[in-house]
Amino acid sequence: MNSKVPKHKNLILFDGVCNLCNSSVLYVIKRDKKSKFMFAPLQSETGKKIIEKFNTDTALIDSIILYNPAKNSINYKSRAALKIAAKLSFPTNILAIFLIVPNFIRNWVYDFIAKNRYKWYGKKDACMIPTPELKSRFLD
Repeated sequence: MNSKVPKHKNLILFDGVCNLCNSSVLYVIKRDKKSKFMFAPLQSETGKKIIEKFNTDTALIDSIILYNPAKNSINYKSRAALKIAAKLSFPTNILAIFLIVPNFIRNWVYDFIAKNRYKWYGKKDACMIPTPELKSRFLD
């Protein structure tokens, strides 16, 4: 699908104008010791291509999306967040235990936070621009 994403990495698509989302990306980068993740805003060309390929209605999902090029699959909402956490360093990886909680309960919490994220954390006018050191981990 996207030759820019190596098969051994996962791509995190995030809302590039959301302060909570940008902080979450920085949190992941800090704890992703083996550089397992790459990043792109949902609003980017790469983001749009993946959204289109998987016929994803972002108005309904309003979510982080985790794209796995090796499996050619996506996860979103709480499942994406917990699968990301599982690949990070200790103690963040312990959060993966919440995958045992039924999806509808996890996503209710996720949706509540997503619905209020601009009100609680604010919004930027433009997508985050990565520092030169981090540029290689971002697409578009």
